[in-house]
Amino acid sequence: MKREILISATKRETRVAILEDDRLVELLVDRPDIKRTVGNIYRGRVEAVLPGLQAAFVDIGLGKSAFLHASDLVEPEEDELEEEEPERRRSSRRAPNIQDLVKRGDTLLVQVMKEPIGTKGPRVTTQISLAGRYLVYMPFGSKIGVSRKIESREERQRLREIVTRLLPGDAGGVIVRTVAEEASEEALKRELKSLIGLWKKIKRKAAFVRPPALVQREASLTSGIIRDLFSDRVDHLWVDSKEIYEEIRQYLKQVDPDLLDRVTLYQDPLPLFDKFDIETEIRDLFKRRVDLPTGGYLVIEPTEALVSIDVNTGRYTGSAKDPEKTILRTNLEAAREIARQLRLRDIGGIIVIDFIDMESRANRDRVLQELRAHLARDRARTRAFAVSELGLIEMTRQRVRESLWAMMTTACPACEGTGRVFRPEVVVRRIERSLRRVALERKEKQLTVRVHPEVALYLLEQEPGFLEEVEAATGVDLELRDDPMLRVDEFRFVAQPVGRDVTQKYAVA
Repeated sequence: MKREILISATKRETRVAILEDDRLVELLVDRPDIKRTVGNIYRGRVEAVLPGLQAAFVDIGLGKSAFLHASDLVEPEEDELEEEEPERRRSSRRAPNIQDLVKRGDTLLVQVMKEPIGTKGPRVTTQISLAGRYLVYMPFGSKIGVSRKIESREERQRLREIVTRLLPGDAGGVIVRTVAEEASEEALKRELKSLIGLWKKIKRKAAFVRPPALVQREASLTSGIIRDLFSDRVDHLWVDSKEIYEEIRQYLKQVDPDLLDRVTLYQDPLPLFDKFDIETEIRDLFKRRVDLPTGGYLVIEPTEALVSIDVNTGRYTGSAKDPEKTILRTNLEAAREIARQLRLRDIGGIIVIDFIDMESRANRDRVLQELRAHLARDRARTRAFAVSELGLIEMTRQRVRESLWAMMTTACPACEGTGRVFRPEVVVRRIERSLRRVALERKEKQLTVRVHPEVALYLLEQEPGFLEEVEAATGVDLELRDDPMLRVDEFRFVAQPVGRDVTQKYAVA
Protein backbone atom coordinates (compact mmCIF):
# COMPACT_ATOMS: atom_id res chain seq x y z
CA MET A 1 0.00 0.00 0.00
CA LYS A 2 1.33 3.41 -1.00
CA ARG A 3 1.51 5.88 1.90
CA GLU A 4 2.39 9.58 1.78
CA ILE A 5 2.40 12.41 4.31
CA LEU A 6 1.75 16.04 3.32
CA ILE A 7 2.59 18.93 5.66
CA SER A 8 1.29 22.38 4.73
CA ALA A 9 2.19 25.19 7.12
CA THR A 10 1.57 28.92 7.45
CA LYS A 11 2.16 31.28 10.37
CA ARG A 12 -1.33 30.67 11.73
CA GLU A 13 -2.07 27.07 10.77
CA THR A 14 -0.39 23.74 10.14
CA ARG A 15 -2.24 20.93 8.39
CA VAL A 16 -1.02 17.35 8.06
CA ALA A 17 -2.66 14.98 5.58
CA ILE A 18 -2.02 11.24 5.43
CA LEU A 19 -2.74 9.52 2.11
CA GLU A 20 -3.09 5.79 1.46
CA ASP A 21 -3.16 4.73 -2.19
CA ASP A 22 -3.68 8.43 -3.12
CA ARG A 23 -6.78 8.74 -0.91
CA LEU A 24 -6.98 11.03 2.10
CA VAL A 25 -7.42 8.98 5.30
CA GLU A 26 -6.34 11.34 8.10
CA LEU A 27 -6.26 15.09 8.55
CA LEU A 28 -4.66 16.80 11.53
CA VAL A 29 -4.92 20.54 12.13
CA ASP A 30 -2.89 22.69 14.50
CA ARG A 31 -3.65 26.37 15.12
CA PRO A 32 -2.84 28.75 18.00
CA ASP A 33 -6.51 28.68 19.09
CA ILE A 34 -6.50 24.86 19.21
CA LYS A 35 -4.68 23.98 22.41
CA ARG A 36 -3.35 20.44 22.09
CA THR A 37 -2.67 19.09 25.58
CA VAL A 38 -2.50 15.29 25.16
CA GLY A 39 0.92 14.14 26.36
CA ASN A 40 1.57 17.30 28.40
CA ILE A 41 2.79 16.73 31.96
CA TYR A 42 1.51 18.93 34.79
CA ARG A 43 1.99 19.25 38.49
CA GLY A 44 -1.55 19.49 39.82
CA ARG A 45 -3.41 19.69 43.08
CA VAL A 46 -6.29 17.37 44.02
CA GLU A 47 -9.44 19.46 44.45
CA ALA A 48 -11.93 16.73 45.29
CA VAL A 49 -12.08 12.96 45.80
CA LEU A 50 -15.31 11.17 44.86
CA PRO A 51 -15.35 7.57 46.18
CA GLY A 52 -18.71 6.90 44.47
CA LEU A 53 -17.11 7.58 41.06
CA GLN A 54 -13.74 6.07 42.00
CA ALA A 55 -12.25 9.32 40.76
CA ALA A 56 -10.59 12.56 41.77
CA PHE A 57 -10.62 16.02 40.22
CA VAL A 58 -7.24 17.65 39.81
CA ASP A 59 -6.51 21.32 39.13
CA ILE A 60 -3.81 21.49 36.46
CA GLY A 61 -4.37 25.11 35.47
CA LEU A 62 -6.53 24.63 32.37
CA GLY A 63 -9.73 26.17 33.73
CA LYS A 64 -11.64 22.89 33.88
CA SER A 65 -10.52 20.41 36.51
CA ALA A 66 -8.93 17.23 35.17
CA PHE A 67 -10.56 13.83 35.76
CA LEU A 68 -8.37 11.16 37.34
CA HIS A 69 -9.86 7.66 37.62
CA ALA A 70 -8.55 5.17 40.15
CA SER A 71 -7.57 2.80 37.32
CA ASP A 72 -5.20 5.48 36.00
CA LEU A 73 -3.27 5.41 39.25
CA VAL A 74 -2.07 1.82 38.81
CA GLU A 75 0.31 0.24 36.31
CA PRO A 76 -1.35 -1.76 33.50
CA GLU A 77 -0.68 -5.45 33.02
CA GLU A 78 1.97 -6.40 30.46
CA ASP A 79 -0.62 -7.62 27.93
CA GLU A 80 -2.35 -4.23 28.12
CA LEU A 81 0.71 -2.25 27.04
CA GLU A 82 0.19 -0.58 23.68
CA GLU A 83 2.83 1.23 21.71
CA GLU A 84 0.80 3.49 19.43
CA GLU A 85 -0.80 5.61 22.13
CA PRO A 86 0.92 4.59 25.34
CA GLU A 87 -0.27 7.64 27.28
CA ARG A 88 -3.86 6.52 26.76
CA ARG A 89 -3.67 3.14 28.46
CA ARG A 90 -6.18 2.07 31.07
CA SER A 91 -5.89 -1.01 33.22
CA SER A 92 -8.75 -3.50 33.18
CA ARG A 93 -7.83 -4.78 36.64
CA ARG A 94 -10.03 -3.89 39.57
CA ALA A 95 -8.76 -0.56 40.80
CA PRO A 96 -8.09 0.07 44.50
CA ASN A 97 -10.31 2.51 46.39
CA ILE A 98 -9.50 6.03 45.26
CA GLN A 99 -9.67 7.42 48.82
CA ASP A 100 -6.84 5.05 49.81
CA LEU A 101 -4.59 6.53 47.13
CA VAL A 102 -5.16 10.30 47.15
CA LYS A 103 -6.77 12.92 49.33
CA ARG A 104 -7.81 16.51 48.82
CA GLY A 105 -4.87 18.89 48.74
CA ASP A 106 -2.35 16.30 47.49
CA THR A 107 -0.02 17.39 44.70
CA LEU A 108 0.41 14.93 41.82
CA LEU A 109 2.46 14.72 38.67
CA VAL A 110 -0.04 13.84 35.94
CA GLN A 111 -0.10 13.48 32.17
CA VAL A 112 -3.04 14.37 29.93
CA MET A 113 -4.42 11.33 28.11
CA LYS A 114 -7.62 12.88 26.74
CA GLU A 115 -8.37 16.44 25.65
CA PRO A 116 -11.25 18.44 27.16
CA ILE A 117 -14.38 17.56 25.16
CA GLY A 118 -17.54 19.64 25.38
CA THR A 119 -18.24 20.48 29.02
CA LYS A 120 -15.85 17.81 30.32
CA GLY A 121 -12.35 18.60 31.46
CA PRO A 122 -9.25 16.66 30.38
CA ARG A 123 -8.57 13.13 31.58
CA VAL A 124 -5.22 12.50 33.22
CA THR A 125 -3.09 9.63 34.50
CA THR A 126 -0.25 9.37 36.99
CA GLN A 127 1.36 6.64 34.85
CA ILE A 128 3.71 9.01 33.01
CA SER A 129 5.07 7.88 29.62
CA LEU A 130 7.73 9.57 27.51
CA ALA A 131 7.62 8.67 23.82
CA GLY A 132 10.67 8.44 21.62
CA ARG A 133 10.94 7.17 18.08
CA TYR A 134 11.76 3.57 19.02
CA LEU A 135 10.80 3.36 22.67
CA VAL A 136 8.25 4.61 25.18
CA TYR A 137 9.76 5.04 28.63
CA MET A 138 7.49 4.67 31.68
CA PRO A 139 9.37 5.81 34.79
CA PHE A 140 6.73 4.41 37.16
CA GLY A 141 6.38 1.14 35.26
CA SER A 142 8.17 -2.14 35.78
CA LYS A 143 7.42 -4.16 32.64
CA ILE A 144 8.88 -4.40 29.15
CA GLY A 145 6.44 -4.72 26.27
CA VAL A 146 7.02 -5.11 22.53
CA SER A 147 4.61 -3.95 19.84
CA ARG A 148 2.37 -6.76 18.59
CA LYS A 149 2.59 -5.23 15.11
CA ILE A 150 6.12 -6.63 14.82
CA GLU A 151 5.18 -9.97 13.30
CA SER A 152 8.45 -11.85 13.73
CA ARG A 153 8.60 -13.66 17.07
CA GLU A 154 12.39 -13.79 16.83
CA GLU A 155 12.60 -10.02 16.28
CA ARG A 156 10.30 -9.31 19.22
CA GLN A 157 12.45 -11.55 21.41
CA ARG A 158 15.65 -9.83 20.20
CA LEU A 159 14.29 -6.40 21.02
CA ARG A 160 13.04 -7.52 24.43
CA GLU A 161 16.46 -8.94 25.31
CA ILE A 162 18.25 -5.77 24.19
CA VAL A 163 16.00 -3.49 26.23
CA THR A 164 16.18 -5.77 29.26
CA ARG A 165 19.96 -5.58 29.04
CA LEU A 166 20.03 -1.79 28.59
CA LEU A 167 17.45 -0.79 31.17
CA PRO A 168 19.00 -0.06 34.58
CA GLY A 169 17.49 -1.88 37.54
CA ASP A 170 14.40 -0.20 39.04
CA ALA A 171 14.57 2.46 36.30
CA GLY A 172 11.00 1.87 35.11
CA GLY A 173 9.30 0.13 32.22
CA VAL A 174 9.60 0.34 28.44
CA ILE A 175 7.43 -0.31 25.39
CA VAL A 176 9.28 -1.10 22.16
CA ARG A 177 7.48 0.56 19.24
CA THR A 178 6.77 -0.91 15.80
CA VAL A 179 9.31 1.35 14.09
CA ALA A 180 12.06 -0.24 16.24
CA GLU A 181 11.93 -3.38 14.09
CA GLU A 182 15.51 -4.12 12.94
CA ALA A 183 16.83 -1.12 14.91
CA SER A 184 20.38 -1.50 16.19
CA GLU A 185 21.26 -1.90 19.85
CA GLU A 186 23.22 1.35 19.67
CA ALA A 187 20.17 3.31 18.44
CA LEU A 188 18.01 1.85 21.23
CA LYS A 189 20.69 2.57 23.82
CA ARG A 190 21.04 6.18 22.67
CA GLU A 191 17.28 6.80 22.79
CA LEU A 192 16.77 5.11 26.17
CA LYS A 193 19.56 7.22 27.65
CA SER A 194 17.91 10.35 26.22
CA LEU A 195 14.47 9.46 27.62
CA ILE A 196 15.84 8.67 31.09
CA GLY A 197 17.71 11.99 30.99
CA LEU A 198 14.51 13.81 30.02
CA TRP A 199 12.70 12.22 32.97
CA LYS A 200 15.39 13.45 35.36
CA LYS A 201 14.93 17.00 34.03
CA ILE A 202 11.15 16.71 34.47
CA LYS A 203 11.57 15.57 38.08
CA ARG A 204 13.92 18.47 38.86
CA LYS A 205 11.53 21.02 37.34
CA ALA A 206 8.48 19.48 39.06
CA ALA A 207 10.20 19.86 42.43
CA PHE A 208 10.46 23.64 42.01
CA VAL A 209 7.20 24.63 40.28
CA ARG A 210 4.13 25.60 42.26
CA PRO A 211 0.95 23.69 41.34
CA PRO A 212 -0.96 23.99 39.13
CA ALA A 213 1.81 24.26 36.53
CA LEU A 214 2.91 22.85 33.18
CA VAL A 215 6.09 20.82 33.63
CA GLN A 216 6.67 19.30 30.17
CA ARG A 217 4.97 20.06 26.86
CA GLU A 218 4.40 17.29 24.32
CA ALA A 219 6.09 17.58 20.93
CA SER A 220 4.43 19.78 18.31
CA LEU A 221 2.05 18.25 15.77
CA THR A 222 4.65 17.97 13.02
CA SER A 223 7.40 16.69 15.35
CA GLY A 224 5.02 14.07 16.74
CA ILE A 225 4.02 12.94 13.24
CA ILE A 226 7.64 12.50 12.17
CA ARG A 227 8.51 10.68 15.39
CA ASP A 228 5.47 8.38 15.42
CA LEU A 229 4.53 7.81 11.77
CA PHE A 230 7.39 8.56 9.38
CA SER A 231 9.23 5.29 8.82
CA ASP A 232 10.20 3.04 5.93
CA ARG A 233 6.49 2.17 5.65
CA VAL A 234 5.87 5.69 4.32
CA ASP A 235 6.84 6.17 0.67
CA HIS A 236 7.24 9.94 0.74
CA LEU A 237 6.82 13.08 2.81
CA TRP A 238 6.09 16.46 1.25
CA VAL A 239 6.42 19.71 3.17
CA ASP A 240 5.89 23.26 1.90
CA SER A 241 7.62 25.07 4.78
CA LYS A 242 11.38 25.59 4.56
CA GLU A 243 11.65 25.89 8.35
CA ILE A 244 9.81 22.63 9.06
CA TYR A 245 11.70 20.92 6.23
CA GLU A 246 15.04 21.76 7.86
CA GLU A 247 13.78 20.64 11.28
CA ILE A 248 12.73 17.27 9.81
CA ARG A 249 16.08 16.80 8.09
CA GLN A 250 18.02 17.60 11.28
CA TYR A 251 15.94 15.09 13.24
CA LEU A 252 16.27 12.32 10.62
CA LYS A 253 20.05 12.80 10.38
CA GLN A 254 20.21 11.78 14.02
CA VAL A 255 17.69 8.93 14.14
CA ASP A 256 17.25 7.50 10.61
CA PRO A 257 19.40 8.99 7.81
CA ASP A 258 18.09 6.42 5.31
CA LEU A 259 14.76 8.30 5.23
CA LEU A 260 16.25 11.63 4.11
CA ASP A 261 15.73 10.83 0.43
CA ARG A 262 11.99 10.43 1.04
CA VAL A 263 11.55 14.04 2.22
CA THR A 264 10.85 16.72 -0.38
CA LEU A 265 10.52 20.48 0.07
CA TYR A 266 7.52 21.46 -2.07
CA GLN A 267 8.08 24.83 -3.78
CA ASP A 268 5.59 24.94 -6.67
CA PRO A 269 3.24 27.98 -6.88
CA LEU A 270 0.23 25.63 -6.81
CA PRO A 271 -0.65 24.95 -3.13
CA LEU A 272 0.47 21.52 -1.91
CA PHE A 273 -3.02 20.25 -1.05
CA ASP A 274 -4.31 21.41 -4.45
CA LYS A 275 -1.47 19.55 -6.13
CA PHE A 276 -2.72 16.31 -4.55
CA ASP A 277 -6.36 17.30 -5.11
CA ILE A 278 -7.52 16.85 -1.52
CA GLU A 279 -9.04 20.26 -0.72
CA THR A 280 -12.43 19.09 -2.03
CA GLU A 281 -12.28 16.04 0.24
CA ILE A 282 -11.46 18.27 3.20
CA ARG A 283 -14.43 20.53 2.42
CA ASP A 284 -16.72 17.49 2.21
CA LEU A 285 -15.62 16.35 5.69
CA PHE A 286 -18.33 18.48 7.26
CA LYS A 287 -21.22 17.22 5.15
CA ARG A 288 -23.78 14.76 6.50
CA ARG A 289 -23.94 12.83 3.26
CA VAL A 290 -21.04 10.81 1.82
CA ASP A 291 -21.55 9.40 -1.67
CA LEU A 292 -20.28 5.91 -2.52
CA PRO A 293 -18.73 5.11 -5.93
CA THR A 294 -21.56 2.89 -7.19
CA GLY A 295 -24.37 5.31 -6.28
CA GLY A 296 -25.16 4.45 -2.66
CA TYR A 297 -24.48 6.90 0.15
CA LEU A 298 -23.91 7.27 3.90
CA VAL A 299 -25.59 9.73 6.27
CA ILE A 300 -23.40 10.54 9.28
CA GLU A 301 -25.20 12.15 12.24
CA PRO A 302 -23.26 13.15 15.39
CA THR A 303 -25.44 13.38 18.52
CA GLU A 304 -24.77 14.05 22.19
CA ALA A 305 -24.64 10.34 23.10
CA LEU A 306 -23.34 8.66 19.94
CA VAL A 307 -22.76 8.91 16.20
CA SER A 308 -25.24 7.20 13.89
CA ILE A 309 -24.35 6.14 10.36
CA ASP A 310 -27.07 5.10 7.93
CA VAL A 311 -26.30 3.19 4.70
CA ASN A 312 -28.56 3.68 1.66
CA THR A 313 -28.52 2.18 -1.84
CA GLY A 314 -29.40 5.52 -3.44
CA ARG A 315 -29.52 5.35 -7.20
CA TYR A 316 -27.64 2.01 -7.35
CA THR A 317 -30.14 -0.68 -8.34
CA GLY A 318 -27.79 -3.50 -9.43
CA SER A 319 -29.36 -6.73 -10.55
CA ALA A 320 -33.14 -7.06 -10.26
CA LYS A 321 -32.73 -10.86 -10.27
CA ASP A 322 -30.49 -10.88 -7.22
CA PRO A 323 -31.22 -7.95 -4.85
CA GLU A 324 -29.21 -9.59 -2.05
CA LYS A 325 -26.10 -9.32 -4.23
CA THR A 326 -26.81 -5.63 -4.85
CA ILE A 327 -27.24 -4.97 -1.13
CA LEU A 328 -24.08 -6.92 -0.26
CA ARG A 329 -22.03 -4.91 -2.71
CA THR A 330 -23.33 -1.61 -1.32
CA ASN A 331 -22.73 -2.71 2.27
CA LEU A 332 -19.17 -3.85 1.54
CA GLU A 333 -18.45 -0.55 -0.15
CA ALA A 334 -20.01 1.29 2.79
CA ALA A 335 -17.94 -0.68 5.33
CA ARG A 336 -14.71 0.42 3.66
CA GLU A 337 -15.83 4.05 3.45
CA ILE A 338 -17.10 4.13 7.05
CA ALA A 339 -13.70 3.00 8.33
CA ARG A 340 -12.06 5.78 6.29
CA GLN A 341 -14.55 8.44 7.39
CA LEU A 342 -14.08 7.60 11.08
CA ARG A 343 -10.34 8.18 10.74
CA LEU A 344 -10.74 11.21 8.51
CA ARG A 345 -13.27 12.99 10.74
CA ASP A 346 -11.60 11.66 13.93
CA ILE A 347 -14.95 10.45 15.23
CA GLY A 348 -14.77 8.72 18.61
CA GLY A 349 -17.02 7.23 21.26
CA ILE A 350 -20.03 5.03 20.53
CA ILE A 351 -20.94 4.55 16.86
CA VAL A 352 -24.04 2.75 15.58
CA ILE A 353 -24.13 1.68 11.91
CA ASP A 354 -27.37 0.77 10.16
CA PHE A 355 -26.35 -1.28 7.14
CA ILE A 356 -28.98 -2.28 4.58
CA ASP A 357 -30.80 -5.41 5.79
CA MET A 358 -29.48 -8.71 4.45
CA GLU A 359 -31.17 -12.09 4.76
CA SER A 360 -28.00 -14.18 4.60
CA ARG A 361 -26.08 -14.62 7.84
CA ALA A 362 -22.93 -15.29 5.84
CA ASN A 363 -23.31 -11.94 4.07
CA ARG A 364 -23.81 -10.10 7.35
CA ASP A 365 -20.65 -11.70 8.72
CA ARG A 366 -18.77 -10.80 5.56
CA VAL A 367 -19.69 -7.12 5.94
CA LEU A 368 -18.60 -7.17 9.59
CA GLN A 369 -15.24 -8.72 8.66
CA GLU A 370 -14.75 -6.14 5.91
CA LEU A 371 -15.37 -3.35 8.42
CA ARG A 372 -12.99 -4.86 10.95
CA ALA A 373 -10.28 -5.38 8.32
CA HIS A 374 -10.31 -1.70 7.37
CA LEU A 375 -10.59 -0.53 10.98
CA ALA A 376 -7.35 -2.41 11.64
CA ARG A 377 -5.51 0.35 9.74
CA ASP A 378 -6.68 2.92 12.27
CA ARG A 379 -4.15 4.24 14.82
CA ALA A 380 -6.98 4.69 17.34
CA ARG A 381 -8.27 1.62 19.15
CA THR A 382 -11.55 0.33 17.69
CA ARG A 383 -13.92 -2.48 18.53
CA ALA A 384 -16.80 -3.59 16.30
CA PHE A 385 -19.40 -5.96 17.74
CA ALA A 386 -21.46 -8.61 15.95
CA VAL A 387 -24.57 -7.64 13.99
CA SER A 388 -27.48 -7.17 16.41
CA GLU A 389 -30.99 -8.61 16.07
CA LEU A 390 -32.07 -5.27 14.60
CA GLY A 391 -29.39 -5.51 11.92
CA LEU A 392 -27.16 -2.84 13.50
CA ILE A 393 -23.41 -2.91 14.09
CA GLU A 394 -22.37 -1.21 17.29
CA MET A 395 -18.75 -0.18 17.68
CA THR A 396 -16.48 2.06 19.68
CA ARG A 397 -13.51 4.15 18.63
CA GLN A 398 -10.98 5.67 20.97
CA ARG A 399 -11.73 9.35 21.54
CA VAL A 400 -8.79 11.46 22.63
CA ARG A 401 -9.95 14.87 21.44
CA GLU A 402 -12.94 16.48 19.80
CA SER A 403 -13.72 15.43 16.24
CA LEU A 404 -12.77 17.77 13.39
CA TRP A 405 -16.48 18.57 13.04
CA ALA A 406 -16.70 19.72 16.67
CA MET A 407 -13.31 21.42 16.60
CA MET A 408 -13.78 23.46 13.43
CA THR A 409 -17.48 24.30 13.46
CA THR A 410 -19.90 26.02 15.82
CA ALA A 411 -23.65 25.74 16.29
CA CYS A 412 -25.66 27.66 13.69
CA PRO A 413 -27.11 30.82 15.30
CA ALA A 414 -30.33 30.38 13.32
CA CYS A 415 -31.16 26.79 14.28
CA GLU A 416 -28.91 26.53 17.38
CA GLY A 417 -27.32 23.38 16.02
CA THR A 418 -30.46 21.38 15.22
CA GLY A 419 -30.14 21.88 11.49
CA ARG A 420 -33.85 22.76 11.29
CA VAL A 421 -35.87 26.00 11.32
CA PHE A 422 -39.64 26.57 11.37
CA ARG A 423 -41.37 26.77 8.00
CA PRO A 424 -42.82 30.18 6.96
CA GLU A 425 -46.40 28.94 7.52
CA VAL A 426 -45.47 27.91 11.08
CA VAL A 427 -43.92 31.33 11.72
CA VAL A 428 -47.13 33.00 10.49
CA ARG A 429 -49.24 30.93 12.90
CA ARG A 430 -46.92 31.93 15.76
CA ILE A 431 -47.37 35.59 14.78
CA GLU A 432 -51.12 35.12 14.73
CA ARG A 433 -51.19 33.60 18.24
CA SER A 434 -48.91 36.33 19.55
CA LEU A 435 -51.20 39.06 18.13
CA ARG A 436 -54.11 37.55 20.03
CA ARG A 437 -52.13 38.24 23.21
CA VAL A 438 -51.67 41.81 22.08
CA ALA A 439 -55.45 42.13 21.66
CA LEU A 440 -56.10 40.75 25.16
CA GLU A 441 -53.71 43.22 26.78
CA ARG A 442 -55.34 46.19 24.97
CA LYS A 443 -52.18 48.29 25.42
CA GLU A 444 -50.97 48.50 21.83
CA LYS A 445 -52.85 50.36 19.11
CA GLN A 446 -50.31 50.21 16.30
CA LEU A 447 -47.61 47.61 15.58
CA THR A 448 -44.99 47.04 12.94
CA VAL A 449 -44.44 43.31 12.34
CA ARG A 450 -40.92 42.65 11.07
CA VAL A 451 -40.27 39.27 9.40
CA HIS A 452 -37.66 37.60 7.22
CA PRO A 453 -38.17 38.25 3.45
CA GLU A 454 -39.04 34.56 2.92
CA VAL A 455 -41.93 34.83 5.39
CA ALA A 456 -43.07 38.14 3.83
CA LEU A 457 -43.10 36.47 0.42
CA TYR A 458 -45.14 33.57 1.79
CA LEU A 459 -47.76 36.00 3.15
CA LEU A 460 -47.87 37.90 -0.12
CA GLU A 461 -48.36 34.78 -2.22
CA GLN A 462 -50.19 32.33 0.06
CA GLU A 463 -52.12 34.47 2.58
CA PRO A 464 -52.57 37.95 1.04
CA GLY A 465 -55.53 38.78 3.33
CA PHE A 466 -53.74 37.83 6.57
CA LEU A 467 -53.12 41.37 7.91
CA GLU A 468 -56.67 42.58 7.23
CA GLU A 469 -58.17 39.53 8.93
CA VAL A 470 -55.97 39.88 12.04
CA GLU A 471 -56.57 43.65 12.23
CA ALA A 472 -60.33 43.04 12.19
CA ALA A 473 -60.05 40.37 14.90
CA THR A 474 -57.68 42.25 17.22
CA GLY A 475 -58.45 45.95 16.61
CA VAL A 476 -54.70 46.70 16.21
CA ASP A 477 -53.33 48.58 13.19
CA LEU A 478 -50.62 46.42 11.62
CA GLU A 479 -47.77 47.16 9.22
CA LEU A 480 -45.66 44.41 7.70
CA ARG A 481 -41.95 44.99 7.02
CA ASP A 482 -39.38 42.52 5.72
CA ASP A 483 -36.01 42.48 7.48
CA PRO A 484 -33.20 40.38 5.95
CA MET A 485 -31.22 40.67 9.20
CA LEU A 486 -33.73 38.42 10.97
CA ARG A 487 -33.50 34.62 10.98
CA VAL A 488 -35.99 32.78 8.78
CA ASP A 489 -38.12 31.78 11.77
CA GLU A 490 -37.73 35.00 13.76
CA PHE A 491 -40.16 37.93 13.97
CA ARG A 492 -40.26 41.22 15.88
CA PHE A 493 -43.15 43.40 17.16
CA VAL A 494 -42.35 47.13 17.29
CA ALA A 495 -44.89 49.42 19.02
CA GLN A 496 -45.59 52.64 17.14
CA PRO A 497 -45.15 55.54 17.13
CA VAL A 498 -42.50 55.20 19.88
CA GLY A 499 -40.60 52.42 18.09
CA ARG A 500 -40.36 50.19 21.20
CA ASP A 501 -39.64 46.46 20.71
CA VAL A 502 -42.34 44.49 22.55
CA THR A 503 -41.68 41.05 21.07
CA GLN A 504 -40.64 39.37 24.34
CA LYS A 505 -43.84 40.57 26.02
CA TYR A 506 -46.21 38.93 23.55
CA ALA A 507 -44.34 36.22 21.58
CA VAL A 508 -45.54 32.61 21.93
CA ALA A 509 -43.89 29.35 20.94
